[in-house]
Amino acid sequence: MSEMLMKTTPKTLAVLLAASLAGCSLMPDYERPAAPVAQDWPALKRADAVTPPQRKASDVSWQAFFPDPRLQALIGAALEHNRDMKIAVARIDEARAQWGVARADRFPTLNASVGRNAVRTPPELSSTGRKLTTQRYDAGLSMAAFEVDFWGRVGSLSAAAQAGYLASEEAQRAFRLSLIADVANAYLSALELAERVELSRATLKTREETRAMVAKRREVGLAGDLDYLQADGAYQAVRSDLASLERQWAAADNFLTQIVGQLPATLPEGKALADQSIVADLAAGIPSEVLLARPDVRAAEQKLIAANANIGAARAAFLPKLLLTAFLGSASKSLAGLFDAGSGAWSFQPSLSMPLFDMGRTAANTDIAEARKVIAVAEYEKAIQTAFREVADQLAARDKLAEQLAAQTEAAAGQAQRLKLAEARYQAGISSYLEVLDAQRDSFSARQNELATRRAYYAAAASLYKALGGGAE
Repeated sequence: MSEMLMKTTPKTLAVLLAASLAGCSLMPDYERPAAPVAQDWPALKRADAVTPPQRKASDVSWQAFFPDPRLQALIGAALEHNRDMKIAVARIDEARAQWGVARADRFPTLNASVGRNAVRTPPELSSTGRKLTTQRYDAGLSMAAFEVDFWGRVGSLSAAAQAGYLASEEAQRAFRLSLIADVANAYLSALELAERVELSRATLKTREETRAMVAKRREVGLAGDLDYLQADGAYQAVRSDLASLERQWAAADNFLTQIVGQLPATLPEGKALADQSIVADLAAGIPSEVLLARPDVRAAEQKLIAANANIGAARAAFLPKLLLTAFLGSASKSLAGLFDAGSGAWSFQPSLSMPLFDMGRTAANTDIAEARKVIAVAEYEKAIQTAFREVADQLAARDKLAEQLAAQTEAAAGQAQRLKLAEARYQAGISSYLEVLDAQRDSFSARQNELATRRAYYAAAASLYKALGGGAE
């Protein structure tokens, strides 16, 4: 009889292992929820293009989209040194390892072991009435408590862990793309403030010269005290604006340094704000295609897939669980005879358990899994809606800021011409200094607004690149 068991048990064990790997699953079939957004983007007409843009954001590398060599160096440094980026990469490694742990549970764990077991039985418990000492040496391979996955519980947990790993990868890609856009925006903001500071310094010098000229005219009786006080007030106003702009510029530089993480030892020469050549000629595409290609939306979907898989694991907990424990090796009363002929030994201990009463714990775990799937569906739909709004906003910003920048550039040129005429009229004694002062203020404000609008236009282009899921490589 024991010889027959020796022949049949390994076969039975192999069948059970095969059944474990090919067991059924109680995991619900996954169906991607319909996108809760419109089928088309809000209607927009581009004033600066006869034909719609053709470049797909996913086909445009960030190096090609941001041609400024200084900005490229800063983005490259941020991708390498930004602390949040390092955290995102480490979380991928963590999720991959967790998936490896969950996947390993689908296969039996074999251990090589050598052990000694000594037992002393007192006389009153011995069948012979005398004390009894026994000892046993074992060496071989053992498998402890391997679950035969008939109902797909372990497989569902492995699928959930895999989806979690894929979600972390997509989240890292989303953060990478966001970091690229954030560095670009921070650089453009610092560049705008630097040029506004330069403009303010030049304006301050001009106002100082004008104040000195008015003072001389007052000395010879060609100007009054009111003209001088107005000139001095204009000078002090620009001086105050300059101090405020220098403070903002310092803060912008500090923020850029923080987001980059570690500035390169040397940086190439950058371009002026007007020479950035960031062209937002990116095709909007079809919402259902563009949105599903965004890494943040894909990350939300992977989280939904993980929640769906966890339902299968929770359902399988209601059903019987078969655990296998086995040993194959040799045994002997003495260590010297452990590997002698005829010392072969094996043991096979299957156990079957089924929950009967646990105060509703198993049912509650299933309810938790179901509720978390509802949450994951809502978060996925919210991610799509947020992505749709971001793209629609940036498409509108691209077109309207282009119109605004064109108008602001014309306005600045017009105010500069007006200032020249006002100064000429004042020098000729045709008009009062108040006319010059108004022209100075309007010209200075128009040039400041032009710089701010130009920065906003380029920032909108960077945000549109991110919103359309631009190629991060």
